[in-house]
Amino acid sequence: MQKLEDAGAEGHATAEYLRAHRTRIGFRDQGSASSAMWGIDRNIYINPRKYPRTSEPGDPYLLSLIVHESVHLQQGPLTALSVYGELQAWQTGFDFLRKLDPARLSPVAEEILRLPFGWDRAVLKLASAWMVRYNPFYRINRLPLYPLHREFWYALTRQVPP
Repeated sequence: MQKLEDAGAEGHATAEYLRAHRTRIGFRDQGSASSAMWGIDRNIYINPRKYPRTSEPGDPYLLSLIVHESVHLQQGPLTALSVYGELQAWQTGFDFLRKLDPARLSPVAEEILRLPFGWDRAVLKLASAWMVRYNPFYRINRLPLYPLHREFWYALTRQVPP
């Protein structure tokens, strides 16, 4: 937590949020699909296949994963389990990483950062494609573009959320 807190304003805000909500950070095997995840128990789990317990706690990418997952905890499950929610979390995590270690950003990550965040379905479909390019094992195509309640509303009305 101290490494996160020392990593600029976003890191400090993330550490405060995690402390205030008593979020624990642990390890859980997740296969090849992800490097970290949030749990229904509101904790964050690092994939030991990608980051073993002996990893440097101040590693910029590891810290960016924690920032990413904390965005999901703040969003709540309905938003977190959507392409919209993922785009927000990926952009927040990559923006944090860019501030700490810009050399660690891949060209695909840069493309994800360039996407305008919002409700545009074409942009969300493009974001999904870029995410799969970034990680071919990522199953983003299983998620709705919008949070489920907004996806139902869109299906009924064809109105984009405000």
